[in-house]
Amino acid sequence: MFNKSQNSKANSIKPGMDNKQVNEINEELRLNENLNKIKHSILVLSGKGGVGKSTVAANLAVALASRKFKTGLLDIDIHGPSIPTLLGLEKAPLQATANNTIVPVQYNDYLKVISVGFMLPDNKEAVIWRGPLKYNLIKQFLSDVEWGELDYLVIDSPPGTGDEPLSVAQLVKNPTGAVIVTTPQNVSTVDVKKSITFCHKLNIPVLGVVENMSGFACPHCGKETFIFRKGGGSEIATEMNVPFLGTLPLDPLIVENSDAGRPFAQSATVNATASQKHFETIITELLQIINSTEA
Repeated sequence: MFNKSQNSKANSIKPGMDNKQVNEINEELRLNENLNKIKHSILVLSGKGGVGKSTVAANLAVALASRKFKTGLLDIDIHGPSIPTLLGLEKAPLQATANNTIVPVQYNDYLKVISVGFMLPDNKEAVIWRGPLKYNLIKQFLSDVEWGELDYLVIDSPPGTGDEPLSVAQLVKNPTGAVIVTTPQNVSTVDVKKSITFCHKLNIPVLGVVENMSGFACPHCGKETFIFRKGGGSEIATEMNVPFLGTLPLDPLIVENSDAGRPFAQSATVNATASQKHFETIITELLQIINSTEA
């Protein structure tokens, strides 16, 4: 359903307008129509690359879908789209409708996925684009994709606070909030603070911090070794006055399953691994925070 401001934009199409002006107004209408069908949008951010942000985003979307929430996963990491690999969808083709809208790839009954990776001829292809092209693609992914009614749209952003996270934050307008991913060591946590500051400046609620690669439990002796320090994520959360969602350990099974396109969040059972148990805690805490903001 359109709201009054959307109707006013529709009425603002006047005789004498050129095609560019009409197209811009129609695109804005499509964008608002899509966004009105999405209850919650969650940005997954990191201040630094290599912290496992896309792995967290993919498993967050899968975990929400496993709870039968209608979920979308939007990959705006244009220069390094890893979502298709993490979900085993590298060869999935994008399809268009008769109305020139884009049909997202269906991962399962509850999860739809869009990534620039679906548009590349192979995974070795480099995307060499400047800011305006990236902005236009992100806008198209939000306005021209047949997302339908969604409970959650999880948005996997590239590292840093550049064009892509800024573009999506401005286009979504009022995201539910951001999940910030870090590793424990100082070289990561210093940059992650910038992501939190980015959110504050754009009035995006920080839903919480996830500390990834937090300790390694030896599968043979069970001894836990903190390779990248310990507690960096919780220290950031305390210092920046934002929630701490939990930790994920270094786990060879995560690497194996990710490379094979098997998100570990989809296979949690009563015999769950340590990583699955940790992630279950993170999801539970995240949903409680989101629900509390609605109360």
